[in-house]
Amino acid sequence: MLLGKTTKKMSVVSSTVRGRGERRSVLGSWVGEESASMAGDVAGESEKIHVAIRLRPLNDKEKAKNDVSDWECISSNTLIFKSSMPDRSMLPAAFTFDRVFGPDSGTKQVYEEAAKEVALSVVTGVNASIFAYGQTSSGKTYTMSGVTKYALADIFDYIYKNQEREFVLKFSAIEIYNEAVRDLLSSDPSPLRLLDDPERGTVVDKLIEEPIEDWNHLQELFSICEAQRHIGETALNEFSSRSHQILRLTVESCARDNLGAENLSTLTASLNFIDLAGSERASQTWSTGTRLKEGSHINRSLLTLGTVIRKLSKGRNGHIPYRESKLTRILQNSLGGNAKTAIICTMSPARCHAEQSRNTLGFASCAKEVSTSAQVNVVMTDKALVKQLQREISRLEGQLERQAKSSFGGTVSKTNDTAALLREKDLLIEQVYYS
Repeated sequence: MLLGKTTKKMSVVSSTVRGRGERRSVLGSWVGEESASMAGDVAGESEKIHVAIRLRPLNDKEKAKNDVSDWECISSNTLIFKSSMPDRSMLPAAFTFDRVFGPDSGTKQVYEEAAKEVALSVVTGVNASIFAYGQTSSGKTYTMSGVTKYALADIFDYIYKNQEREFVLKFSAIEIYNEAVRDLLSSDPSPLRLLDDPERGTVVDKLIEEPIEDWNHLQELFSICEAQRHIGETALNEFSSRSHQILRLTVESCARDNLGAENLSTLTASLNFIDLAGSERASQTWSTGTRLKEGSHINRSLLTLGTVIRKLSKGRNGHIPYRESKLTRILQNSLGGNAKTAIICTMSPARCHAEQSRNTLGFASCAKEVSTSAQVNVVMTDKALVKQLQREISRLEGQLERQAKSSFGGTVSKTNDTAALLREKDLLIEQVYYS
């Protein structure tokens, strides 16, 4: 996927953004609840996943079979099943989402109204993910290619207009093919291991993370990924994606005025563009051999994704089976953690795909009930972190003194809680000094 041309140049950050090699500490979910509570406005609020539906036109194959459209967008957020067939299993007949796009809506409009706000969160230090989900041949890759292009253009435009900050951009890309994770920036096809990091969660071992020099460099990397991804022909799609693809852009920034300062703090976040392989039926795709094996792995991972979404939509009680699939392990943070998330579900209007479309809408209906808790991720040098901890300790000491003077009921419990927080902050400072 080529991203087009631009004359704008991006600032390349000096090594001072990384604290001159000092070990850094992170405020937010990466270092646990203690730092998140200490960070004040760093902590985020819970919000629902933004879910949109994109209904494509009938394609040439569907028209050649004289198929008809059974779905219609009747408003900006409502889709109806309009078939006159007496099949009651297709009920409910109407579905409502954050946004619904009909066949006449262009990808630019889809991006602007369903993904832009989420995408631009990354430049303010908030993790973000944008998914494309749907059956094979429903337009996922077409949609994600356009959304990715527009999002990256807006990010570069933001950087160009905000010269008071220095930015570092890094890019990585993987595909999950037959449950094996592969680096799309590497010529080595060997599968990569998934590791559990106590601070960052699931990470891909030995994954290349390429620093971005400018827009043209990013284009080159996208071309490499496009050439490496597994594509194959099926009865439904001549160029069917046979793997899940995750492109990640990591953005770090700090104020220019603070470069080289001992109390340097950096905003850091990642934006994931996730093009899922499409669910498919062997009876419709006429798959055999390799294609059948690929489809089986795709369907199993999507089934796990659906199970995770369904359980999350009902609350966080009970076991969430993230570890049953490489896909859900990698996307755990995007599905129910520290990230803003948008899902664009693509679907065919054709009657022959009515059941598959209904399944897509069922997934979307569960997804819109899932909440994430995005927060600003601040990376600090040790000295800056110690200063912030010391300020927090001073605040807690004042609070403890006021509580000790109070004679109202419940004071003992509150005082004990505050004293416990003080001990935690003191311990954090010791850890920074001696680790």
